[in-house]
Amino acid sequence: MRNVRTYSDIDLRFIAHPVTGDVTTLTNEEAIKSSVRNLVLTNFYERKFHPEIGSQINSLLFEPYSMMLDVLMKTAISETIVNFEPRIKLVDVVVNSIPDNNSIYVSIEFVILNTTRPIVLNLELERTR
Repeated sequence: MRNVRTYSDIDLRFIAHPVTGDVTTLTNEEAIKSSVRNLVLTNFYERKFHPEIGSQINSLLFEPYSMMLDVLMKTAISETIVNFEPRIKLVDVVVNSIPDNNSIYVSIEFVILNTTRPIVLNLELERTR
């Protein structure tokens, strides 16, 4: 019998399960996608007792656009995922900025450990105040 690991996390939308009324959980691919999204969008010092967890993406969104900004964003996202998400192997991060529309699209490709199927998470980053 093959040893299969199941990953699960709480669904942070806090939707009640229709039968039990408990908070629903996400499993495997959806749990890890949610975790990666949360890591990328979390600011440093935002998590109590773990100020080191997060990325500088939100602060980079307010920088004037240049080609170097895409490189900085790719590096920040890659470092955050490699440092804080041990359940995956990062394959690639692609940052596509469209300065005329004030849009930044990020595509994060990764493989869950002990699997071979690549998974792609697409994010649209927006400035918020």
